[in-house]
Amino acid sequence: MFTLMNFIEELKWRGMLQDMVPGTEELLNKEMVTGYIGFDPTADSLGVGNMVQIMTLLHFQRSGHKPVALVGGATGMVGDPSGKSQERNLLDKEALTHNLNCQKRQLEKFLNFDCGANSAEIVNNYDWFKDFGFLDFIRDVGKYLTVNYMLAKDSVKNRLENGMSFTEFSYQLIQGYDFYYLWKEKGIKLQMGGSDQWGNIVTGTELIRKKDAGEAYALTTHLIKKADGTKFGKSEGGNIWLDAKRTSPYKFYQFWLNATDADVETFIKIFSLKGREEIEAIIETHKADPGLRTLQKALAEEVTARVHSTEELERAKVASEILFGKSTSEALQSLTEGEIMDVFEGVPVFEMTKSDLGEGLDVISLLADKTTILASKGEAKRALQENSISINKEKVTGDTKVTTANLLNGKYLVVQKGKKNYYLVIAS
Repeated sequence: MFTLMNFIEELKWRGMLQDMVPGTEELLNKEMVTGYIGFDPTADSLGVGNMVQIMTLLHFQRSGHKPVALVGGATGMVGDPSGKSQERNLLDKEALTHNLNCQKRQLEKFLNFDCGANSAEIVNNYDWFKDFGFLDFIRDVGKYLTVNYMLAKDSVKNRLENGMSFTEFSYQLIQGYDFYYLWKEKGIKLQMGGSDQWGNIVTGTELIRKKDAGEAYALTTHLIKKADGTKFGKSEGGNIWLDAKRTSPYKFYQFWLNATDADVETFIKIFSLKGREEIEAIIETHKADPGLRTLQKALAEEVTARVHSTEELERAKVASEILFGKSTSEALQSLTEGEIMDVFEGVPVFEMTKSDLGEGLDVISLLADKTTILASKGEAKRALQENSISINKEKVTGDTKVTTANLLNGKYLVVQKGKKNYYLVIAS
């Protein structure tokens, strides 16, 4: 017997639900429903900002329904004006195809595509738009929606003062037709998305009603804002991506680990698959001793393992211990060149040549001559006498000689003064 769980209640306790068309909850509790969410192919990777919608589809599938991810090969050629202050540069077909293929591979990490009746699907709206002529479109679609109706949408009103091209103005018609096509051809009754998509989504329900006297449903989730008002999904270095080539697993792990206490309780409800009782228990444990960062660790470990792998998670945890915990020389030796640059991003960097090491460079010259880690040889001697200098996580003395054999990945030395002061030496 196929069992449905209450998807709406799941979204509510997780703090995700924003709006829905009347009758949506009743429909979802009555039968297995096919629902979809669209993804914008403007980059070759989805980011953590997209994960709210990915998790919506994931919870939808776990509740017994059939999720469909629409990748916008056609809409990506137009550009969604929602939440944008100016028109975007449009991508060519080759770039869009590359982006779409990359995003498909990422979506396949989250959704189950082989579980019977509610297996996930991916569709591309270019497939039904590529042969849809302009005159046919304005005759068969455009006549059902008035200009007044389209102008009333926030995505349009917010742009009228600065100007808006017909290309972007037509976006809601195109997205509306997506819903109509999927409703008619694939029996999809529900479209979901972020709250900024409400206007575009209900354009689809309106088109279905007017064109075929049909009934369709809509649901939106909250847009996440961090407690300090800054945009979720970005760090000082820019977007946090799901692709390891754009954002390394270490940086991805650190993004979640560095979430503030004001944000992490919200984040874990949205991005974790843990149940309500388990999450509430972790929250209580965290509140008893926030300094242990129990919530941040639980969230960072679960999401990093899902997006990358358990192996990459373990590497990220090892790398994190280099700066923030009790790590060993062996742990440092295990890092790749990319991980070294990630871990020590922002620390002072000094450059020298491998020939400077010769047959062995005394550590005092390394600290105060070949580099200026310390201001003078006298200061270097005092630091060594105080036993406060480590190279590659091993304590050194004034008699220590540094050779090319000490170089990590044949290129790097990590110098540490005391517990918190790190320096990276690059030998070219």
